[in-house]
Amino acid sequence: MSAHYYVWYRVPEGVAAEAETAVRALQARLACRSGIGGRLLKKRDAPETWMEVYEGVAEPQAFERQLQELVERYDVEMFLDGGRHVECFVGEADAIRSGVKGDE
Repeated sequence: MSAHYYVWYRVPEGVAAEAETAVRALQARLACRSGIGGRLLKKRDAPETWMEVYEGVAEPQAFERQLQELVERYDVEMFLDGGRHVECFVGEADAIRSGVKGDE
């Protein structure tokens, strides 16, 4: 079963460039370690709201551990207004393959 991670947070305008450098470095290192390339999105009508997207994660526990280690290594949270909000989803096909039924 693969998992899909969506991480959102707010970045004050005055530190956006530094924050983006840290997040992009985190994502590059994470891709080398896990094989999962992330995307960085910024909300259209609220550019201070950012989202990292990681899809197709086969080993969620290892991925989560690596992600947290890199957040700490690159001091990503020092640039944020509030914390990082990490959400994990599986698709319907993934849930069915793992024996989870949506209507039960």
